[in-house]
Amino acid sequence: MEKNQGSFITFHKHISAGIEPYVTLYHWDLPQALQDKYNGWLDPQIIKDFALYAETCFQQFGDRVKHWITFNEPHTFTVQGYDVGLHAPGQCSILLRLFCRAGNSATEPYIVAHHVLLSHATVADIYRKKYKAKQKGSLGVAFNVIWFEPKTNSTEDIEATQRAQDFQLGWFIDPLMFGDYPKSMKYRVGSRLPNFTRDESALLKGSLDFVGINHYTTFYAENNAANLIGFLLNDSLADSGAITLPFSKDGQPIGDRANSIWLYIVPRGMRSLMNYIKQKYENPPIIITENGMDDGNNPLIPIKDALKDEKRIKYHNDYLQSLLASIKEDGCNVKGYFVWSLLDNWEWGAGFTSRFGLFFVDYKDKLKRYPKNSVQWFKNFLTSP
Repeated sequence: MEKNQGSFITFHKHISAGIEPYVTLYHWDLPQALQDKYNGWLDPQIIKDFALYAETCFQQFGDRVKHWITFNEPHTFTVQGYDVGLHAPGQCSILLRLFCRAGNSATEPYIVAHHVLLSHATVADIYRKKYKAKQKGSLGVAFNVIWFEPKTNSTEDIEATQRAQDFQLGWFIDPLMFGDYPKSMKYRVGSRLPNFTRDESALLKGSLDFVGINHYTTFYAENNAANLIGFLLNDSLADSGAITLPFSKDGQPIGDRANSIWLYIVPRGMRSLMNYIKQKYENPPIIITENGMDDGNNPLIPIKDALKDEKRIKYHNDYLQSLLASIKEDGCNVKGYFVWSLLDNWEWGAGFTSRFGLFFVDYKDKLKRYPKNSVQWFKNFLTSP
């Protein structure tokens, strides 16, 4: 009760300070009780339970919250949790079942994604019928999207690039926009991909008020001609028939690397991604729900030196310039932008070794916070004419 009361008071303090809340209902935090009771996202019961949970939030907080994100990065927790087994609940069957005690990478990711999509659509329907007129809020999903560029100009690599995007963003946004999965997924996954009924398709279509985009980096994509990945993985990555890596044909990186092994700095990808969404999905309202880069956590570097984050400043300057061009020059319907992140924090598999924050957090001294140079840069950026 004390913890809940503290969160309630903090919530009100933020609102009274003029901070407008954007609330995420699900950020990979499935109650263990539901996993134990019926295997969580693998069972359709989760749709009803998620809807009950969401409606409770609308009832309790909807008078103050006007922006709801039903799911953060559904592709991430679907693939990481049920395809490669790196996140909870750690299920997979890839690499000859060497790493997971349970799971089926060829089917479970598609089942989980199906239930996630129907959960969002059910919640959106409840909100629009019972709460939207009075609360005047909006619902979206925060999709994680790596932008892909063809590794070569060959037809095979160009087609593979589109498949890679279909199996990432399209997997989740196509049903919410068009009522069904991408054609490439239906063809390549076949009977392992669940079907939507006519009523479910109608429920899904148009259930997004805005499109949240978590974007950090760009990779190359190429056709998986040898299909060795398919033999070893037999999962959604193999099904796409595409190999995505941040290195060119001659082994050169696509851009300068941040601390994370997956995060290469390619500002042009932001503009390309915005235009892709504009053209393919009829220019919906977009909110950049995450964008940023990380430094390492080197204990040998004095704090005063760790605050000199010029690389982060350049990252945000260049990505924001790319985003601005997509708005002013291309007419992309971008409505908001969030930095990841305000503070250094626990970054999932990387733990505390990865620092994305604008503020440095001293983990050795009662979590004291120090503004990095990027804080002043953002202050100047936000107040400049």
